[in-house]
Amino acid sequence: MKRQIIDTIEKYNKIIILRHVRPDPDAYGSQIGLKELILENYPTKEVYAAGEHEESLSYLARLDSVERSHYKDALVIITDTGNTERIDGEYYMDSAFIMKIDHHPDVDPYGDLSWVDTTASSTSEMITALFKEGQKTNDWKMTDNAARLLFAGIVGDTGRFMFPSATERTFELASELIKYDFNRAELFAGMYEVDRKLLHLQGHIYQNFEMDDNGAAFIKLDSETLARFNVTASETSQLVGSLGDVKGICAWLIFIEEEDQIRVRLRSKGPVINTLAAEYGGGGHPLASGASVHSWEEADEVISKLKGVCKK
Repeated sequence: MKRQIIDTIEKYNKIIILRHVRPDPDAYGSQIGLKELILENYPTKEVYAAGEHEESLSYLARLDSVERSHYKDALVIITDTGNTERIDGEYYMDSAFIMKIDHHPDVDPYGDLSWVDTTASSTSEMITALFKEGQKTNDWKMTDNAARLLFAGIVGDTGRFMFPSATERTFELASELIKYDFNRAELFAGMYEVDRKLLHLQGHIYQNFEMDDNGAAFIKLDSETLARFNVTASETSQLVGSLGDVKGICAWLIFIEEEDQIRVRLRSKGPVINTLAAEYGGGGHPLASGASVHSWEEADEVISKLKGVCKK
């Protein structure tokens, strides 16, 4: 599959790389890290990384402005996005060819070519593996900045290598990346700057979450709460694991109010919850998923269903 992806990249002179809405470090790392790799090894190609910029990730990179007309005759590569509803980009269907590279369960297959590896810790890990293939067969070169971005993506999705998703292969590929010249301390400082802002909100979550007798837990973070703690809706993604260490919890929901919807982050210690997420336009891993609802009444409906999941 990696060989087929490289061959496809070589066929197109114009490439646009997308990722999911409300990006995290792995979304930026895989998307913009891949852009850097392609430009380094095929400098005559036009390569863009498009989507709405997330200000809290400015320490990593910024996005390109891409008009609809750019998509004509282009190869579109979509990274780290399990389902079409979460793609950050409305014109990708205007392109000549669509490629999916992702590590989430393939519950919504899309694209003309799809590489999905659920054993990978992150899509950034997959892009690093793609580089190793290109290095072996096409003499690909890695840039310092691409290594920095991919390392950040791996670090972000593995919880700084503490999650079980960080395998021996993850460490092997990360060890390749740190051979390049980038400031790891500076990179972690960018991550910790966001962490410091979130500490007080994390305390609020611990003090105010609710849990039933079967271990189904939830907390609602409305716009007033986010404003009080000076935290953006997207920054709360880093707190989704906060309740994981609480004794007795089976699965939990964190609701985050945004301008036009209420984001739902679902996590579980056992029961499969991506099927519940799919009922509300979302998806993800069996134990880690996301979805959206459009009212607090609908949020209560999700809570009720989670209680049923934990009761089984």
